[in-house]
Amino acid sequence: MVVAVVPNLDKKGAPEVVEKLGKMLKRENIEAYIPDSICGTDFKTASEEEIFKIADVIITIGGDGTIIRFAKRAAEDNKPILGINAGRMGFLANIEQNELELINKLKTGDYKIENRMMLEVSIVENGNIIAKYNALNDAVITSGYISRIIDISAFVGSDAISYRADGLIVSTPTGSTAYSMSAGGPIIDPGTESFCITPICSHSLSAKPIILGADKEIKIKAFSKKRADIYLTLDGRKVTNIKPFTEVYIKRSEKTVKLIRLNDRSFYKTLSHKFKDGRSV
Repeated sequence: MVVAVVPNLDKKGAPEVVEKLGKMLKRENIEAYIPDSICGTDFKTASEEEIFKIADVIITIGGDGTIIRFAKRAAEDNKPILGINAGRMGFLANIEQNELELINKLKTGDYKIENRMMLEVSIVENGNIIAKYNALNDAVITSGYISRIIDISAFVGSDAISYRADGLIVSTPTGSTAYSMSAGGPIIDPGTESFCITPICSHSLSAKPIILGADKEIKIKAFSKKRADIYLTLDGRKVTNIKPFTEVYIKRSEKTVKLIRLNDRSFYKTLSHKFKDGRSV
C-alpha cells in the first residue's frame, strides 16, 4: 500500500502529527509520500500532483477546509481519503490526533468507505458553457455587499421559485451541516441522495428550504436592481461574478468523494458530539 500525506501545517499540532504519522507508517511498512515542499524524514517526496497519482490512499491533516480541498482533488483520480483533525471543528475528519493508532487498519483493510455525492456546477453565458466546477459542500450565490438584497430565480424544470434575499445556498447532504445549517437549512443524512436549496435572510415569511432529489437539475439566475455585484462561491471559495445574463446550472456530479472510516462513530454520534458546544472531541 502507498499513502500520500497532505497536511495543512498552519493548523495547531499538524507538524507534530506529520512526524508521528511518518514513524507509524514506516513501522507498519506502509510506503508514504509527502509533497516535496515539506520536510519529512520518514517520507518519500514528490510533487503534489504526482503523489495523488502514486498513492492508493490520501491522508489529510487539518480542518474541514483542508479535507474538502484535497477530497475534491482525490475524487479526480477516484482515490479514497482519510481526514485527521487538526482544525477547530473537523466534522469531516474521521480520527482525532489522539487516535493515530487506528492507522494500522489501513494495512489490514479493516475500514469502511463512505461515498459522498458532489455537485457539478456549470456557468453558462449566451448559451455557451464557459466553466465547470465540482463542489462537495455547496454552491452559494450572494451579493457582494452586506445586507444588499438580490433577486434570484431557481428553476426546477420549467417551474421557477423566486427569492428576494441576501443569497441562495444549494448544498449536498455533506454541506447541510455547514453554511446551509447556519442559514436555517435542515441537517441531511449523508447517505441520502438529495440536495437542498436554502435562502439566506429571505425578505419573505414564506421562503423555506427545499429538499430535492439528486436526479434534479437546477438553473439559477440572479440580478440586483441596485446593480450590486453578485458572486458564485463554491465550498467557501469565490469562483466568478454572476452577470444579469449568466445562468448557473447545478446537478449531481458523476464524481464522488470516498471518505475512509476507521472507527465506528456514526454520523449521528459525531453530529451530537461536534455540535454540542462547537468544539472537537
